[in-house]
Amino acid sequence: MEVDLSALTGESEPVFRSADLVDTDGDLLQARDLLFSGTVCTGGQGEATVTATGMRTELGRIAALSQRTRREESPLEAQVKRAARLIAVIAVGVGLAFLPLGLAAGLSVAAAVSFAIGLLVANVPEGLLPTITLALAAGVRDLARRGALVKRLSAVETLGSTTVVCTDKTGTLTENRMRVTAVWTPDGEMALDPPPEPTGLPEAVRVLARAAATCTSAHPEAGHADPTESALLDLADLLGTPCRPGQRDLDRRALYRFDPRIKLMTTADAVDDTVVLHTKGAPEEVLVHAGRLLDRGRERPLTPADRTAAVQAVGALAARGLRVLAVARRVLPPGRLPPVRREDAERDLCLLGVVAMADPPRAEVAHAIGLAHRAGITVHVVTGDNGMTAAAVAGQVGIGHRGSRIVTGTELASLSDERLDTLLARGEEVIFARTSPEAKLRIADALRAEGQTVAMTGDGVNDAPALRSADIGVAMGRSGTDVAREAATMVLTDDNFATIVAAVEAGRRTYDNIRKFIVYIFAHAVPEVVPFLVFALAGGAIPLPLTVMQILAVDLGTDTLPALALGRERGEPGLMDRPPRPRGEKVIQARMLARAWGFLGLISACLVMAGFLLTLGAAGWHPGDPTGPGTALHLAYRQATTVAWLGIVFCQIGTAFAARTDRASLWSVGVLGNRHLLAGIGFSLAFAAVIVYLPWLQGIFGTASLGPAQLAVVLPFPIVVWGADELRRALVRRRHPAAVPEAPAPVPAPAVAPRPAVEETAHHPLPVLLARHGWSEHRLQHALGVSEHAAAEIVAHARRVAAGHGRHGP
Repeated sequence: MEVDLSALTGESEPVFRSADLVDTDGDLLQARDLLFSGTVCTGGQGEATVTATGMRTELGRIAALSQRTRREESPLEAQVKRAARLIAVIAVGVGLAFLPLGLAAGLSVAAAVSFAIGLLVANVPEGLLPTITLALAAGVRDLARRGALVKRLSAVETLGSTTVVCTDKTGTLTENRMRVTAVWTPDGEMALDPPPEPTGLPEAVRVLARAAATCTSAHPEAGHADPTESALLDLADLLGTPCRPGQRDLDRRALYRFDPRIKLMTTADAVDDTVVLHTKGAPEEVLVHAGRLLDRGRERPLTPADRTAAVQAVGALAARGLRVLAVARRVLPPGRLPPVRREDAERDLCLLGVVAMADPPRAEVAHAIGLAHRAGITVHVVTGDNGMTAAAVAGQVGIGHRGSRIVTGTELASLSDERLDTLLARGEEVIFARTSPEAKLRIADALRAEGQTVAMTGDGVNDAPALRSADIGVAMGRSGTDVAREAATMVLTDDNFATIVAAVEAGRRTYDNIRKFIVYIFAHAVPEVVPFLVFALAGGAIPLPLTVMQILAVDLGTDTLPALALGRERGEPGLMDRPPRPRGEKVIQARMLARAWGFLGLISACLVMAGFLLTLGAAGWHPGDPTGPGTALHLAYRQATTVAWLGIVFCQIGTAFAARTDRASLWSVGVLGNRHLLAGIGFSLAFAAVIVYLPWLQGIFGTASLGPAQLAVVLPFPIVVWGADELRRALVRRRHPAAVPEAPAPVPAPAVAPRPAVEETAHHPLPVLLARHGWSEHRLQHALGVSEHAAAEIVAHARRVAAGHGRHGP
């Protein structure tokens, strides 16, 4: 019967299963005598014996792997929780500690309690958590607009710390748009780019194109077409031998669908009064099943020299990054029906030639790879494709700039965990070829065990455990399965690698912006706390410059929108020229607190107290003079507190502009470049005007209307705060000129692929690669026509390459 295993393997084509085909070794999913729960029978019938149910099935095994990889708390989540607890403890501790200080200064119990509450409120940044949440939500929205759907807010921050990306090749690095660019027949290679005129083409090329198109099941007009088969149908049309899908299906007598285990597909088709078997698949597998060659219109035995010529042609085409398929046929005697068994159909084939297809790299990927490398991100390729083709495509887009290494699925399975760790720690970018989805989980676990932050792509059901295990599981939105999308952290709507790099850049920018508004919010604690300390230390001789309600008006009113606007700040120059931040780096660092409390906050506190004392002194106040209700200085006192409160608001404006950059000059990002910040400042000023000048709010917040002279006191505050920090950053840049790199230039794609870091050999790379995939000496001799001595050398060389994977680099 025919069974659709796409729910387990991701393969779109059904496979053949029969009780007569007993496979006792290899992957269970490739065993031709087994059926699996969760799959669909698409043709035939039969009875089966149930050998496992529930969690003992393949679906259960995948579910168990997925459950084993539980989601961990992101670094930002853990650090914000820790910071919130720390701030709460400090605020309560400071409030309780200064309560007896107020009593000792001669304050009444009510005044001392008010003083303690004021300190408590001033030390708690009420807008911190909602601001972080909204900044992450804005980052998620920006990523969605760029084609990346993030399912967890904290993943935006994790993206910014990514150190390794493990990517698929087809459709992610490439366009997944196949086009035949060359063919090979016994007459030699023929280029089809640009397309030749149909007239005058060698007959062997026409026969090859017609056979390849006949051995398809695609229906492009109905929207059901594999890119490879669509390319073969287009080739037949291009060379003047069109194969119409409708007529092709009418002439079909049997179909042996593509089997990923043997990498072959065969059809039995009526041609005149006979049945012709057409086979296409991996060249090495077709050569195993072929015994003849179509040469100048006649079939003759396939000699070892012919096999060597075919291997060399396949290797040359694969080394150019082309996907290579071999095509063969067998004409049955008149009146004979197609074989029932697949093994009987795929034998004694006649090799027609080779078709080479280009799946061009996406135009934007080379630049994205360059950005990733400059950002200190390593890119590994994890693909089920041929290693030579994958290495060629990787070289075309710039992967392997520090050296690359091809590791086959067979070699990976033989590596111990220690040797795999050593391989991944060498600093090379590895091409994992012919790998299984289970291998992705092992690679992800090994990288994370080394402290790396891993982004892993996947599209099949079997990829779900790896997607869950990775720090950022990236599913394909177009070609991926529902299970993969459910297990992933991020879904790419365009299946494009460049979108991953764009998401990393957005993650870095969001993380930087979180730090910017943390500096902004923390800076205001100092001018809010210092007035209470001055009041207490003066023993009441200096009246309280702020009230608790005024502090709440700052923290919950004028503070929030500018902080949110800083979360929308564009990235600083050199954002992607920095190495990834360490996995355990704290979001709140000592230098940030020094800048917020010891510089910006201290300057703001001095300005606020100066404005308060200047306003009181202008009214004739001296230390110790009464300023309570009913006294001559009460109005002047309320105006002074209003100046102090308004001074904090104006200092906030200067701090907001200063916090827009960490080291770069404000001019490098544009003084008026953040429209959201300008709008937030406008709201803060309007809110402040309402509190200052509306009579019914003056009684609530303890404010009083100000005249032009009093407003003139606070107007310079933003320029003083921002200007002081601009000078500080200029000094930092002078001492550390490399801290802010120049804007990066576009990265051109490399003209030559880097040479893989493996031991050199005189043998052709294709037989060596097949030996690394587990081919025996006998199979190499039979399929490829190599001598017994050469086959032994090739296998020995493959073993040396595999042994070198786990060694430390020089």
